[in-house]
Amino acid sequence: MSAVILIVEDERDLVTTLEYTFQREGYRTRAALTGRAALELAQQDPVPDLVLLDLMLPDCSGFELCRQLRQDERTRRVPIIIASAKGEEIDRVVGFELGADDYVVKPYSVRELLLRVRAVLRRQALTPSEEQSAPLTFGELRLDNDAHRCWVADEEIVLTALEFRLLTLLLARRGRVQTREVLLSDVWGIQAEVTTRTVDTHVKRLRQKLGSAGRFIETLRGVGYRLRATPDATEA
Repeated sequence: MSAVILIVEDERDLVTTLEYTFQREGYRTRAALTGRAALELAQQDPVPDLVLLDLMLPDCSGFELCRQLRQDERTRRVPIIIASAKGEEIDRVVGFELGADDYVVKPYSVRELLLRVRAVLRRQALTPSEEQSAPLTFGELRLDNDAHRCWVADEEIVLTALEFRLLTLLLARRGRVQTREVLLSDVWGIQAEVTTRTVDTHVKRLRQKLGSAGRFIETLRGVGYRLRATPDATEA
């Protein structure tokens, strides 16, 4: 069955164009002109396979809507692509920190947007084998990929979708150095227009959330990051 794309955009003409483009490519679409309508449509069965989200909505901030979608159990893992005229780096950083999977700045090429949608859906559908083989426990750290939950010493830690993906990737590649560029490519997606400082910010926040387990993530100055090969390994 074809993927369902929820378009959250208050420009009616643009909505018409996007619906035509996606439907022509075989996708099913839903469209919301307001944040309230978007939340209602996001709860309908089947849950959307992807949300295309404008930030400047008439009744709420797209950032707040992104936050609510990530907090809801049914939609917390649905990919979100922000498409907005707000193109400052701080806007992109906030978007990614709230769990967006990609960020496109208006005006954009509809063709490019379609390629990004395909890339995000493909990444969502094809779970890398290395993630499937990642251990469920690493010292006091425990992950449940299916439930998208994380515990440290039996205390549950709430992570955003992006933080969870970052941790899962580091765990799957434990003992191997990951450069910032590799992390941007494999966690954010190759189309993500962010600077490597965003990687540093996310790693710092992830360490803080993990508490005592944050020590497992090692920094290699001038290179990148890695998760220890074993929980009791010596820090770099």
